[in-house]
Amino acid sequence: MIERSCIAGVDIGTSSVKVLVVDPDGRIVASVSRAYPLVRSDGVNAEQDPDLVVERTMQALRTVVDEARRAECRVDAIALSAAMHSLIALDDGGRPRTASITWADNRAAAQAAHLRASAEGIEIYRRTGTPIHAMSPLAKLLWFRDEDPDAFKAACRWVSIKEFVLLALTGEILTDHSMASASGLFSLETSQWDTEALDLIGIAAEILPELVPTTHVVERLQPDIASSLTLSERCPVVVGASDGAVANIGAGALRPGSVVCSIGTSGAVRATTDRPVTDAEGRLFCYVMGEHRWLVGGPTNNGGSALAWVRASLFPDLDESDAFAKLDEAAARIPAGARGLMFLPYLLGERAPQWDSTARAVFFGLTDRHDRDHMLRAVLEGVAMQLNSVLSLVEEAVGTGADDMRATGGFARMHSWRRIVAGVFGRRIRFPVSYESSAWGAAVLGMLAMDRIDSLDWVEDHLEFQTDCEPDRLEAEAYARRIELFEGLYGRLDSAFDDLARIDL
Repeated sequence: MIERSCIAGVDIGTSSVKVLVVDPDGRIVASVSRAYPLVRSDGVNAEQDPDLVVERTMQALRTVVDEARRAECRVDAIALSAAMHSLIALDDGGRPRTASITWADNRAAAQAAHLRASAEGIEIYRRTGTPIHAMSPLAKLLWFRDEDPDAFKAACRWVSIKEFVLLALTGEILTDHSMASASGLFSLETSQWDTEALDLIGIAAEILPELVPTTHVVERLQPDIASSLTLSERCPVVVGASDGAVANIGAGALRPGSVVCSIGTSGAVRATTDRPVTDAEGRLFCYVMGEHRWLVGGPTNNGGSALAWVRASLFPDLDESDAFAKLDEAAARIPAGARGLMFLPYLLGERAPQWDSTARAVFFGLTDRHDRDHMLRAVLEGVAMQLNSVLSLVEEAVGTGADDMRATGGFARMHSWRRIVAGVFGRRIRFPVSYESSAWGAAVLGMLAMDRIDSLDWVEDHLEFQTDCEPDRLEAEAYARRIELFEGLYGRLDSAFDDLARIDL
């Protein structure tokens, strides 16, 4: 039996890890997902157990390696991707001293607000491309310095969840330029740790991971890990990139003018550019995608998390087996505009474009003629309108319209939500066949690193798409009449959100 040589793409997400095995033609031959909880407390903290993330990642890898063998495929390399902005303190033995503090954690809101209001904050943003917000490792480190100085001083290394998984696999502490550029600690100009940001916090570069390109290859697995995964110790691991970077790769958005909208647990709009671009008001990120490519865009806190809230709160009667299909049907029954009901989707505060940790979700226009189906539809439309606000800023910043719009993420399983996003954006959207563009993009980046392909342009000939989603003209017109009102509501409520935060209900 001749086995095909394949690469496993690993995407370490907020609520689960997804692993795909991709063959030399780009086909997915095995796919596994393993969930883990995002632990919330006090309405502020949002953490993962780093050891559990590693455990579930290894479980997924073991399963997918076995599935690939049954398909006559051999996993010869592993390539990594992960959600950005997490932070873990390690002791001198590489063991975690803290939980993995995720992007959704707001404990550093006060430190971020203070820095954001300063001239120093906007200069750090311009150098690093990372908006000043509680999500960023920069703000989290300031919180540790101010609020937990014992833990701050005791930390021997600071890493993200991707570096922690890489450490478990290989024993190396390395981070790629794309993950580093989302930390608020990395200079876009020098591609090194930003000295002034480190001085502000009071840490040395040596306490952070070594910086490497996204195509850097670690040549060996840890012996016990290799044995557990039934792989050779010589199986290479490609350090890989952030989930945003590989999602754009996985969606084939490789040239200027290409824009990807992703809705997973959170959401984002990311444009591919050939130069770093920052926003004068610090509302957009600029992260490294790879050599000679950058991502300009904005993340939202509330994507699939908003749908999960609706399901748990308003549709608790749905069975797990067909919940998505039932929600899809319910949303499709309601016409565009949800009969005048709007939803500001700030259940977890908000990042782009407001960058306001105190923002709260609001149903606006609720009457006794609305039922739970209308509320579901309003939530899906609210997420889409929030992302449309980000898209408008991105187009303004890069100086060109999005002439090639693509979308990825679990939301694509709902035809109603796909249609809503196309209508709100008012443009055609292309959907790759695989919803898991980050894991597939990680595998493709692994192919490049392993010299299996000559360039990322390979994607254009191997990426498969579903039928494009065209906006319905009447629905698009209905949304266009509502967008100005939607975007104005936050400004009218901004001070009220601050008042509510002070009440501390």
